[in-house]
Amino acid sequence: MAAVATIEHVVLFKVRDSTDPSKVDAMVSSLRSLASLDIVAYLAAGPVLPHRSATGFTHLLHSRYRSKADLAAYSDHPAHVAVVKENVLPICEDIMSMDWVADLDSPTAAPPGSAMRLTLSKPKEGATTELTETLAQVKLSAPAAVTQASYGENFSPARAKGYGVGLLAVFSNLEELKAMDAGEKDLMESVKEKVLPLLESFIVVDFEVPPPPAATL
Repeated sequence: MAAVATIEHVVLFKVRDSTDPSKVDAMVSSLRSLASLDIVAYLAAGPVLPHRSATGFTHLLHSRYRSKADLAAYSDHPAHVAVVKENVLPICEDIMSMDWVADLDSPTAAPPGSAMRLTLSKPKEGATTELTETLAQVKLSAPAAVTQASYGENFSPARAKGYGVGLLAVFSNLEELKAMDAGEKDLMESVKEKVLPLLESFIVVDFEVPPPPAATL
């Protein structure tokens, strides 16, 4: 299929350790309910996988939009505002988010059971263009296990904590992601050699796409 310009929106949440599990479940359920909004092309939310949560972030929301205007409408939508005010802010001690424009050449929605690796990068001063050009090369050489790759420069700096470039790699399942880590070490080292000199810091989290919310009558 032809590449389609798509708006990527990712949010990382750090839930307070003392939070009642029922409130955490309520936050996740309320975030997932926003997938029903017409302006949302795709949305998934849930816990970050434990082996990649050294950053301290506990949960992730990933959503996609057809335009920046749709993302802005989502941000201002009363349902979204209510979820943030009632279910997110009372239990989270840290939140960061990033938005970028990606050219997707595969379906917008990641199937349930897919695994994602999200990398948020803080480029060194003056290195953003070189970093995005390097990521374009990385995308072309991605292993077959990567069913979709998306990258771009952040256009919403307010909550990004200085991180300026996002990279999202999608795998058909968690086993494929783990197999890449185990079997593509030479490739991963090659990528690191190209990318790490351009970065001040980076955050990596893994996430498994949950089943869609059950329909309500």
